[in-house]
Amino acid sequence: MLVYVIFIVSLAVLIYGADLIVGESEKIAIKFGISEYVIGATLVALGTSLPEMAASINASINSKPELSISNIVGSNIINISLVLGIIIVLAKGEIKASNFLQKDSAWALFPVLMFIIIILNGEINRFNGFILILIMIAYVIFLLRNNKDALDAPDNAEESLEKFNWAKTSILLILGFVMVVYGADFTIDSAAKIAKSFGVSDWVVGVILVALGTSMPELVVSISATLQGKANMAIGNIIGSNVANISIALGAAAVANPIKLDFYKYLFDITTMLIVTLILVFVNTNRMYSRAVGIILLLIFTVFIEHSSHAIL
Repeated sequence: MLVYVIFIVSLAVLIYGADLIVGESEKIAIKFGISEYVIGATLVALGTSLPEMAASINASINSKPELSISNIVGSNIINISLVLGIIIVLAKGEIKASNFLQKDSAWALFPVLMFIIIILNGEINRFNGFILILIMIAYVIFLLRNNKDALDAPDNAEESLEKFNWAKTSILLILGFVMVVYGADFTIDSAAKIAKSFGVSDWVVGVILVALGTSMPELVVSISATLQGKANMAIGNIIGSNVANISIALGAAAVANPIKLDFYKYLFDITTMLIVTLILVFVNTNRMYSRAVGIILLLIFTVFIEHSSHAIL
């Protein structure tokens, strides 16, 4: 029983630490006049991806390649099928996609294709890891260069500037990073023990339990943004998070310790990640934000969870 308590508490620490980083990073972004959309796709996305990043790097260092990759694959699937599905349903067809959002969507597909090409060889080595990290750097440059074409600055910009305090922000950022790193350490350790107690693979635990837990920041932030009438920012957060998950999280994990994995053994999950990413790009490009599309995405999430659950049973 104790291992389950540790797992839940460590995930909570991960999420709260990420929340601190997201909040303080947003204040910094506002101070430098970065648009709301770019905040969502960069700082907020990177902040909500920190749990995946820390969990995958920790798993890689501790020679748990299945957890390292399954966490990323599961998280990307959940971000699109569950989180985007909920966003579209909640928005009730009121999403007004900008041309910038349409161009930005293509970036979600590129790292997925690169990941598949690399993992076909059965290993993500350190050189591959650096290549993946470069994708994130290129993505951030793209966003910053197109900052003026994105959405308007946040409505609370003046209020945030008045309350901005470098000392407080720095302390909270450091605290957030510490919580994320140590939270990830306990999450991976407890998840591995849970896997052994059920007699299932690290992959299954990573693709369901860890992925669902580390996707909570994206889910909470995106739902909150949508309810505030900022669905575009929520979608930008999903795109940025998925790019960060593969490029930074998996790239850094591979740099820390090369990752070996049998691609064909986990073909269903990796293919599902590719399919939902293609759907994301198609939906944004064609501005198909009807409730029917949201329900379809939620059904895909249900099928994914049910298929993964069979592996446990």
